[in-house]
Amino acid sequence: MTATTTCGCPEGVAAMAPSRRALLAGASALGAAGATLALAGPAEAMTRLTFADAGYTGDTLVVLSFRGGIDGLSVVAPVGDPSYYTARPSIAIPQSRGLKLDARFALHPALAPLLPLYTSGKLAVVHAVGQPNPTRSHFTDMDEMERAAPGSSLRTGWLDRMVGATATPGPFAGTTMGSTTAPRSFLGDLTADLAMRSVDSFTLSGAWDAAETTRWTTALRALHEGPADQVTTPARTALDALSTAATLQTAGYTPANGAVYPNGGLADALKDTARLVKAGVGLRAVSIDSGNWDMHTDLGSSTGGWMFSQLSEVGKALAAFMTDLGAAADRVTLVTMSEFGRRVTENGSGGVDHGYGNFSFVLGGGVNGGSVYGTWPGLAPDQTQAGDLKATTDYRSVLAEVLEKRCRLTASTVLPGAPTTRLGLLKQKA
Repeated sequence: MTATTTCGCPEGVAAMAPSRRALLAGASALGAAGATLALAGPAEAMTRLTFADAGYTGDTLVVLSFRGGIDGLSVVAPVGDPSYYTARPSIAIPQSRGLKLDARFALHPALAPLLPLYTSGKLAVVHAVGQPNPTRSHFTDMDEMERAAPGSSLRTGWLDRMVGATATPGPFAGTTMGSTTAPRSFLGDLTADLAMRSVDSFTLSGAWDAAETTRWTTALRALHEGPADQVTTPARTALDALSTAATLQTAGYTPANGAVYPNGGLADALKDTARLVKAGVGLRAVSIDSGNWDMHTDLGSSTGGWMFSQLSEVGKALAAFMTDLGAAADRVTLVTMSEFGRRVTENGSGGVDHGYGNFSFVLGGGVNGGSVYGTWPGLAPDQTQAGDLKATTDYRSVLAEVLEKRCRLTASTVLPGAPTTRLGLLKQKA
């Protein structure tokens, strides 16, 4: 979502490349997207979408993935743990600069726009969260995080299973926003997901005017007559989605409540997500990526540098998202994830290498915010896991609570084998 800075980690660069499946998914969506425009007017499209989402009353779940392994010890700094300063003499957040959350933790100062959300109870933090079987590999940990079924033979992604567990999902039920490539979490055949760079750019590639759109529409409709659902569903999903997208494009969009989004791909994706939530198009799960977090070198300080710049966009974008949503935030829950955290001790290049335990933000109208959840294991050498922050909370416990309390789903059908303990992060949706 932002310009990539060289990090000296070849695996991290390769991990950011789109998969073949993702490319095909994106091409499919774009290829079919123009069809509905010629077949259904705006009123017809909105009627169909409203009907299609009639079976779901849970929150829209927004999953924001920090790709590259974000350093949770910089984002939510354990300023009350003396070992933090011993391990990070040059990059630690000074107590005087951190935005105090409680006696132990402080937000990075670049995240100042999020502090009002924390104090008003809309933002909760879970610290020392992670996967059951860490490897410090971008590829392996990202795949496992998005499969979310360790120890099982399941190969599908957990968001595909989540959307598949809801009744009558419509074209926008599972949407990747900000990219034409879908993440592995949507891998599966339970639903057909969309992947779009933006609402306004969601058009049929190659159809440069109305006449060409009609020709492509006719051809795509004919092409997808007859085959099995597995073949035609992705195309039909994209065809249906375009009709609604066209309506939204014509209407335009102005963020509400004075919300001002910063420049950048993350902010654009969140703005379009708010736009779709308020339009009522049937969003159930949205995936958004934020990249460029693999900071082996030159992480920076609490006053500037790589981390500061990245977090500045995150803080402003999330705050604008919540402001823009207004009352609609009561039906949205956003969760952040990352494949792993970073080593406790800084390296000689002013960065931190791949580690284990990390943090998660949980944001929305149904959050019991204003607290840092989880059990803090400490950062002294004998409290770490081979030099990494231990993960005392399985990340699936966080997701399971969201699914149960806000999405009204049975977590075990989406996350087989997930722990049954809950942190009390969320209010039960009425």
